[in-house]
Amino acid sequence: MSVFRQFFGVSWQQMQAKVRYRILILTLLPILLTLISLVFITIYWNISYTGKQLFMKVKADLTVAINTLEQVQKQQEIQLHNVSQSWDFQQAFKRIQQGDKEPIAIIDGYLAQQKKILELDVLRLIRIEEANADPDVRQLLPKISNNQAYSGLMVLSAKRLDRLDPNLADLARVPLSATLRAQEPQKSEETRGMLSRTLLPIVDQDGQVSWYLDGATLFNRDTAIVDHIRDLVYDQGTLPERSIGTVTIFLDNARVSTNVPMDLFSTKQAAQSRALGTLVSDEVRQKVLVEGTPWVDRAFVLNDWFISGYSPLEDVRGNRIGMIYTGFSEAPFIHTYILNIIELGTILMLVLLVSGFLVYRGANSLLEPIERIHHVVKAVQSGRDLRIGELGLDRDNELSNLAEQFDHMLDLLQRRNLQIQAAAEQLEVKVEERTRSLQDKTEELQRNVALLNETRQQLVTNEKLTALGELTAGIAHEINNPTAVILGNMELMKYELGSNANVVEEEIELVIQQVGRISTIIRSLLQYSRPGEFNAPLEMHQVQSMIEEVLVLVRHSIEKQEVELIQEINTTADVQVNRPQVIQVLINLVVNAAHAIESKGRIWIRANDWVEQGQVVGVKVEVEDEGVGIAPERLSRIFDPFYTTRKDGTGLGLSLSYGIIKRIGGTIEVKSTLGKGTVFTIGMYHKAKEEQGDNPYEGLHFGDTKRLDD
Repeated sequence: MSVFRQFFGVSWQQMQAKVRYRILILTLLPILLTLISLVFITIYWNISYTGKQLFMKVKADLTVAINTLEQVQKQQEIQLHNVSQSWDFQQAFKRIQQGDKEPIAIIDGYLAQQKKILELDVLRLIRIEEANADPDVRQLLPKISNNQAYSGLMVLSAKRLDRLDPNLADLARVPLSATLRAQEPQKSEETRGMLSRTLLPIVDQDGQVSWYLDGATLFNRDTAIVDHIRDLVYDQGTLPERSIGTVTIFLDNARVSTNVPMDLFSTKQAAQSRALGTLVSDEVRQKVLVEGTPWVDRAFVLNDWFISGYSPLEDVRGNRIGMIYTGFSEAPFIHTYILNIIELGTILMLVLLVSGFLVYRGANSLLEPIERIHHVVKAVQSGRDLRIGELGLDRDNELSNLAEQFDHMLDLLQRRNLQIQAAAEQLEVKVEERTRSLQDKTEELQRNVALLNETRQQLVTNEKLTALGELTAGIAHEINNPTAVILGNMELMKYELGSNANVVEEEIELVIQQVGRISTIIRSLLQYSRPGEFNAPLEMHQVQSMIEEVLVLVRHSIEKQEVELIQEINTTADVQVNRPQVIQVLINLVVNAAHAIESKGRIWIRANDWVEQGQVVGVKVEVEDEGVGIAPERLSRIFDPFYTTRKDGTGLGLSLSYGIIKRIGGTIEVKSTLGKGTVFTIGMYHKAKEEQGDNPYEGLHFGDTKRLDD
């Protein structure tokens, strides 16, 4: 069967493919060669002709920009001439010629008004002596002929700008930034200013020049001139969609006036920031600024390629001081080229598809008998139930006999496949049933194991509590009588000593307090072992007073260790607690912290407001030490009853503290780092949330170091 399938499924198929492909290739090859030639001719024409057109356009744009810049200077001369010929200026100037000094102030005010109207940065009247003394104006004086105005470009330092107008120095300042394909900036900002300056002689009645009208426009940060040139050469419809036309005036290699956007691909023109302070590419700088040759070619502008034109700018002395640039983005034109190629390629593919379809139809009529056999073979391979005899082949030839044998083999193969499929389905059902049964038993076993562990832990805890209850009852009975005797004798001693008791009054009171603390501890032990028999009263107390009492009580216990106790109280909130029990908890934590410190060290007791959702709900008290810390494997068991790592410890301190805090609905948390120390945090609500049960430890694992109310 496999040999037959290989022969008919591959050999016949290959034979058909070879014949069909040969017919297709012979028919489509001339068409393909013709269309490919057409595509390459079109690409060549676009690149050569259109590229030349683009460079011719940018060269014309550059010429318009240079002429516009010259027209700006001519317009500036006309503006100064109009100011000098105005009636107000002439009347005031006649009075000045007569020796009256008051009109000078009038002219200054008039010139300040005209400077705003004409949008000039400098407009002033200076004497011929001042002009000869000014090194900047002195550059323009030799250029003046026939008492006509002269205009030119000039670069002034910040100091000279400040001399013209105090605002010009700040206005001219442009921060420089590093730019791709450009030299690294040699300074952080450009403080010089490029001005278009005009000097107009003012002739008096005798035909002599004794005054000059000085006007100038600062190009630094001036967007009006570059936007005006851009609107002239790149009006709407002159560039393809999404193409950006830009104009820039450079001072040396830095953009001081430009409409090149920082983000070339932004669709929000209003939100674009101008690329002031960025630098021209190094290859353009070398050719235009260093060699003094105009540039008309592709150039890298900021972060993209532009069809660009650059021309050097010279000042009144003929020195190259900068450049003027016009250009537009190259990407839309490349996009158009690619789009044209895609369109031509699409046409090529459509022509090839149509031609191929027609050739394919013609080849099918020649290969129809073989195609029918091949069709059945492919159908069977894909799982369809089809026979060659159903196609109605002629039974008097060799292909008919071959088709009958092939159909018989297909029938046998189909029956065997059905048998194998049925057996596979039965096996899959059995495997699924066994797997489901095993999963159910595994889950049941896991639940039983978890329940067994929980029950065993609860039994151990109950046994410990039972033993502790019996032990505590005996201890309480034996200790209560001596403590009552001690308390009575201390009261009698205080009474008998009378006024002499003042000397040891503090010690007597301390003994009485400690006897009371012993009684409280006994009651707490009884309460721990049989919590249902005790109902400690809860009252409102300030945390600060309880902490101060704790510090007095533990002072004698830790003074030998040279441990420094530091208190940081940042709360005045009250909490509803049983004061002796909370004091007992804090003493427990402080003493444990002292034991964790091997030599010298510090213990912090902090109290802060407990804030939840912006509301003060209680107080949190932290006890932090610089001790040895608790190992992670022990941290989970520190609240277990009778668990201790000290030889003289009972293992009840933290467990008892846990129960006390739990009964008032508070929280207790612990964090520890080996070698650095441990922090215990107790949370007490403003209004206690008392537990509803006799045993606060029931259903809890004492090794859990998370919040108790989780």
